[in-house]
Amino acid sequence: MRRHSSGSSEDDDAPPVDTSHVNSSRFRTNDLRPSAHPASKLDRRRSADRRPSFSISRRSSGVNWQLPEPRNGNGTIEKRSSPDRTSPSSTLGLIMTANGQLQAKEVEKAPETGAVGRRPPWRSPWAISFLALVASIVGIGCLIAVLHSSVTRQIDPKGCRMSYMRPSYAKLNEFDTEHTRLASKYSLYLYREQGIDHDTKVRGVPVLFIPGNAGSYKQVRPIAAEAANHFHDVLQHDESAIKAGVRSLDFFTVDFNEDISAFHGQTLLDQAEYLNEAIRYILSLYLDPRISDRDPDLPDPTSVIVLGHSMGGIVARTMLTMPNYQSNSINTIITMSAPHTRPPVSFDSQSVQTYKDINDYWRRAYSQQWANDNPLWHVTLVSIAGGGLDTVVPSDYASVESLLPDTHGFTVFTSTIPNVWTSMDHQAILWCDQFRKVVAQAIFDVVDVHRAAQTKPRAERMRVFKKWFLTGMESVAEKTALRLDPSTLLTVDDNSDSIIAEGERLVLRGLGTAGTVRAHLMPIPPSGSPGMKRFTLLTDIKLDKPGEHGKLEVLFCSVVPSQPSQSWTGFPSQMDLSKGSSGSTRLACRTAGPDVVVLPASTRSTHYPFYTDGEQELTPFSYLEYGVDDIAEHQFVAVVEKATTPTQGFLIAEFSDYTQSHRTRHISLWRLFAFGLKFRLPADRPMVSEIKVPSLRSSLLAYNLRISHQNCDGKTELFAPLLRQYLTEPYESKYFVNAREAAVSLHGVAPYVPPPLTGKSDEDGLSFQFWTDPTCNSSVHVELTADFLGSLGKLYMRYRTVFAAFPLFIVALVLRKQFRVYDTTGVFITFLEGLDLCLRQSIPLMLASLTFLTLSTRNTASAGKANFWHWRNGTGWIMDFHQNDLLIGTEDPLFLFLIPLIAIICVGVCVVIHYMALTLTHLLSAVASLMTFRSGWTRNEDRSKAMPAPFFSPSPRRRMITGAVLLLLVTTVVPYQFAYLVACLVQVITTARAQRIASELRSASNSNFYNYVHSIFILMLWILPINLPTFVVWVHNLAVHWLTPFTSHHNVLSVMPFIILIETHTTGKMIPRMGNRLKHVTSILLFGIAVYAAVYGVTYAYTLHYLANFLALWLAVVHSTSDSWSLTGLNHLYAGNVEDRKRGKEP
Repeated sequence: MRRHSSGSSEDDDAPPVDTSHVNSSRFRTNDLRPSAHPASKLDRRRSADRRPSFSISRRSSGVNWQLPEPRNGNGTIEKRSSPDRTSPSSTLGLIMTANGQLQAKEVEKAPETGAVGRRPPWRSPWAISFLALVASIVGIGCLIAVLHSSVTRQIDPKGCRMSYMRPSYAKLNEFDTEHTRLASKYSLYLYREQGIDHDTKVRGVPVLFIPGNAGSYKQVRPIAAEAANHFHDVLQHDESAIKAGVRSLDFFTVDFNEDISAFHGQTLLDQAEYLNEAIRYILSLYLDPRISDRDPDLPDPTSVIVLGHSMGGIVARTMLTMPNYQSNSINTIITMSAPHTRPPVSFDSQSVQTYKDINDYWRRAYSQQWANDNPLWHVTLVSIAGGGLDTVVPSDYASVESLLPDTHGFTVFTSTIPNVWTSMDHQAILWCDQFRKVVAQAIFDVVDVHRAAQTKPRAERMRVFKKWFLTGMESVAEKTALRLDPSTLLTVDDNSDSIIAEGERLVLRGLGTAGTVRAHLMPIPPSGSPGMKRFTLLTDIKLDKPGEHGKLEVLFCSVVPSQPSQSWTGFPSQMDLSKGSSGSTRLACRTAGPDVVVLPASTRSTHYPFYTDGEQELTPFSYLEYGVDDIAEHQFVAVVEKATTPTQGFLIAEFSDYTQSHRTRHISLWRLFAFGLKFRLPADRPMVSEIKVPSLRSSLLAYNLRISHQNCDGKTELFAPLLRQYLTEPYESKYFVNAREAAVSLHGVAPYVPPPLTGKSDEDGLSFQFWTDPTCNSSVHVELTADFLGSLGKLYMRYRTVFAAFPLFIVALVLRKQFRVYDTTGVFITFLEGLDLCLRQSIPLMLASLTFLTLSTRNTASAGKANFWHWRNGTGWIMDFHQNDLLIGTEDPLFLFLIPLIAIICVGVCVVIHYMALTLTHLLSAVASLMTFRSGWTRNEDRSKAMPAPFFSPSPRRRMITGAVLLLLVTTVVPYQFAYLVACLVQVITTARAQRIASELRSASNSNFYNYVHSIFILMLWILPINLPTFVVWVHNLAVHWLTPFTSHHNVLSVMPFIILIETHTTGKMIPRMGNRLKHVTSILLFGIAVYAAVYGVTYAYTLHYLANFLALWLAVVHSTSDSWSLTGLNHLYAGNVEDRKRGKEP
């Protein structure tokens, strides 16, 4: 008589009668409930599937085994007397024992009512419903469109020129552990340029360079080399500069061993602590006569200029908040591509908290009413962003408008900086030649060694930084020329025809045609003239500054009354153009040279505002712009042609009405999307026209602008149209030369970025400034349209961190659906079946709820924006700087579509990860099968005994010891993230083992367990990216022999539930079904994880680990309800049966 086990052999060979095939894509609660069939109705017909039967081992195991039900002669099941409590769920129908044999186990039994549950057929985890397939294809398609757009559309051109240097580094070995505990991990260096610096003595102004995340101390070399060469070649020969306090710069740099500070808050704090001690040591070097070579008459330095790249800029701001910060030792900070507003990723709780503490400290300091109460009153901070080419850190995060007022700092983009005019990637901002020249000259301009702080006062420093880093056309730009004393005495003939009639435009198509110096006088309209007059001038010839003798100079002149015997020796420069005429007028003039705004040259042969290596250098245009009220104290604008030989070039100067040249177009984004924006620049337009569109403020949208060709009626065009797009906060300008078409993108209002201190006005928006040749006498048509495909690419940089959180929203809802079906029917459906059910109801309802939540938070925030906090008024209402932390990071209802878009993309990504996990587990299973394959003939009934197990199920004692050792390591050496990684590896092995068993013996219990551990593995995979960065930091510290443990990552409770749960899974034990109200606990926990991942996941991603950890704790508790604990059993766990171990398993 053939012998059957009570497990999977019976399951396959004798299925019950009337077993309905369940359509996994259309589960209904009523269909999934167990149906009652009398035990006598069991069908004993043998299945066509001839699978080998396996006998039960007589050896006891750590699993709750149950005896098979006795059968009578008719083949029906004889009912046992039911115990008081519901029998727990059994484990896999087949498990691998320690000796390598497959052992059958009892499948889950029907409830005690005597009914036999209807068992669905084995469902392949690869099967996907039509709805889930369509959703996945749409999601992956959207993701591909976003990625493709980010690399092909709305891409800023690269215009950096290569820099060259001859670096050398002197390590300061005396800065050792006597000064700081971190000296064994970090090092301090002094940069020296070969051929210029011949020793290691300090003699200039100290500057400290701080590298960023995984940065090298050698990254200081481009800027330090430029500073050394510029002082050596230019400044040391400039007596006025030396007299003003300019000296060479001593660049110090720090070797952080390429520490990963972006992902770890403690590393950031350690770097700040080390640098404060480094500054203390650097300042002490200037007091040591053996090392210092400074002029003894100069005061000793008390502060250091700080230059920070990327996370180095955040470390620089952190230094001022540390307990070991030496007061007033830092007063000037320049950061490059530094994410000031929020951490790049929110995977580490200490990193997020450190950012919050730093930003709160800076905001609180500048909210003080009195300067004496502000510890940062003397500090200036300039944040320089690379723009669209920076794909490492979103340039929106570089904004400091939410941290400090414009009297102490600002944010500027490299495309704005004169003579730079290009975006830069994250590394190019360090070595870009034209940019490093501007930075070095700006630092020299704020240096003053006659003061102990080594820099000029704060207000003057801000004036210098605005001069070097801003275009000069901003409202905050100061006109310095008008504050200078008259330096030129200009004498002109009264009968000369050089005076331009009022209202006429001065146009020069060449210089020096008269063969002599010539002046063109333009009368200045009186102040208060109708139309708000302004003076503008554009030329392609360099304008002279005081003391220069070039080809062209612009002067603001006032008539000097003639007095007998008056001396004119007080004017350094005198120009007599009267030609000896008796009727002449003397004019006292100020040069406009210091206020010249340089613009990129725009001709029909130029393509970009910059020139690159190997291209011909372009001479920029010179532009002047003044309001009439600014120059009202003068009578004339004098344009002096100094060229005496014919010189190519042009000049256009005019007085125009501000009201005619400036327009504001109020148009909604919906109307702009549908119809675009069209406007015309008339033929009688001024040379400069400006259009402001207040609705264009979002960083998520891109546009295309087209300019029609202007017809000059056969005349030579003086210059091609030049376009400037700009924002006023932050300061971002982009130039388009020879403008026909322009790809318009901006860094304005961005997701998750806090609002500025002064708030945003409804009139703030993107402005377009057009320079067109007014002599062509033809109108110009301009059309602005939305670039929808280009806008998709803008989502990548702003929402890429969403994929660390929002997929958990999908996975948690799917897992919740799986548990609900399992608790109701006893069937743990596959991941894709759960996804299909969620797509039909749960996910749409949740997305609708999140949309309404976004609208409600917007209305709440709008009600509190009546007043804005101002830094001078400490008693005013404090703005909520965390109002953009939730959901999609913006309150604009226009972007509500992002919620379903992100969700559908995450659905596609989750399906891809699901199939990748399936592939991985199948590969592991296949490899294990190959490793355990034995050739030769084997009887069917003995095949299971001959098949060794690919993965062993360890004994309870071994599992407890392994878990205890791992937890002990967590408390002492390794971070809990390492233990979590180990848990993931164990889970994938368990999943592969369950997959092999479920595929070889297709039964309900095997399928349930495999689907369960697979879904838990998917959940753990999405938690893994949150833990990996800290693990990488730990490995990096081991590589540099830094063995000091992380105080913030050794909490055993942060990983113990995962370890217990995963060790429980290795036994092959299926989680019991929960009855009554306890099943709602699992549902609530998973629902909470889903909601939190969607609402707070981007800003507080690290919390998702703790929520999943709490879920693991609950599941471990549920697992434990199937075990009966006793002291005897616990003793058996460790002692075991020695005789059984020696004897081994019996068939």
